[in-house]
Parts: sequence; structure tokens; C-alpha cells
Amino acid sequence: MEERYSRNVPAVSTEDMEKLKHSRVLVAGCGGLGGFIIEYLARMGVGSVTVADGDTFCESNLNRQLLSKVTNLGTNKALAAAERIRQINPDVHVLAVPEYLTEENAARLLADVDLVMDALDNVSTRHLLEDAAAKAGLTMIHGAICGWDLQVMLVKPGSGMMHQLYPEGSSPSSKTSLPFTPAVCAAFQVSMAVRYLCGHTLAKDTELFTGSLKDLSFESVPFGADNTPENAP
Repeated sequence: MEERYSRNVPAVSTEDMEKLKHSRVLVAGCGGLGGFIIEYLARMGVGSVTVADGDTFCESNLNRQLLSKVTNLGTNKALAAAERIRQINPDVHVLAVPEYLTEENAARLLADVDLVMDALDNVSTRHLLEDAAAKAGLTMIHGAICGWDLQVMLVKPGSGMMHQLYPEGSSPSSKTSLPFTPAVCAAFQVSMAVRYLCGHTLAKDTELFTGSLKDLSFESVPFGADNTPENAP
């Protein structure tokens, strides 16, 4: 066990650390959520991370996006994410894809990965990602934020849960994003990812985990065709 991972043990076993070392994860989106997801994956020792985002940093990102700095405004987010990983943990193999997720590149981005992390910020691309993951037989971990609120869900291939959660034509009620909410949501997503990659028991795939940092309330919401939560972030 390398010294850099010594504080992960025994909360995570040495056997599980070895599994993480050989795991491959795609992070779709390198903004508020994606930046923290990438940070946690690199520090946990996930062996291979593909980061994809065609967007560039702008001034409004500075309030919450870990990767955003005054000195890199106007530069690509995926390239910044890859550089951040190299600075944190050069043992992690990182592939930066400075492109938006599209129907044309989805299969390529999802090739040779074990898990997909949703850090996107719009409904249509989330639908596209779920459909591509289903076609590839891959599980996806969804996360979303809005102001003080967050939600996380395990999406198994073919479940269609994202389409139920976000019907066609729906859009976020607000784009307000506080500095701390993405970090908490990303922590939930990565903790779920670690357990999944290590082969441990996870939450039911019919549960949506929601929380509000305003009153520190968290709950597990039964999810299905008849009880789709309203006002999803």
C-alpha cells in the first residue's frame, strides 16, 4: 500500500484499493459537480479517469467550480481537469476529451470504462448519456444540484430512470448554484461509485436520494413510474 493511500485504510480495505487501482471511470462534465468528482476519484486512487467537457471557464464559474481560476478563464474545462489530476496523483491515467457529449462521440467516450458519472447540467444530454450507457451495458451515477438542494441516484442500464426523472421538454427551475452544494453532491456520488467499483452492496436502484443543506434534511425517495419526484434539480 502506497503511503499516499494509507489514510484510506481500514475504512477501505487494501483489497478494495487494489480494485480501485484497476477501475476505469468516465466523468461527463467538468464543471461544478465534475470538478469535485474528479478530485475525489484522483485522491481515492481510481486508476483511469476519462474527463469530457467542451465548455470553457467563465467568470460566473468562480463561485463554485473547483477547477475554475481567474488565470484560466476562457480555457477548456476537460483540459484543466486532466492537469489537476496529474498534479494530485500522477499514477492515475487520465484522458481529457475537450468535447461536449454527442450522439456521434458517445460510444467512443463510453468504450473501455466500468462506470459513468453524470455531472451534466441539462436534460437532453443526460438523456443521451443514459441511453448510451444503457447501450454499452454500463451503470451510471446521477447527481444534480440547485441552490441548497441536491440529488443522487444509481441508474442501472436499461432502467430509463433519467427519462422518468426528467421528462422530455423539462428544464431546471433555476440555475442558482452555491459554492458548497456541488462538493456535497459529488461526495455522495463518489462514495456510491467506490462501493460499486469494489463490488459492495448499494442502494436499491429504485431510490432517489435527496437532500437540502439549508435545513440539513436528507431522505430516500421511492422512485418509479407512479411516484416520480417533482421539481428535480
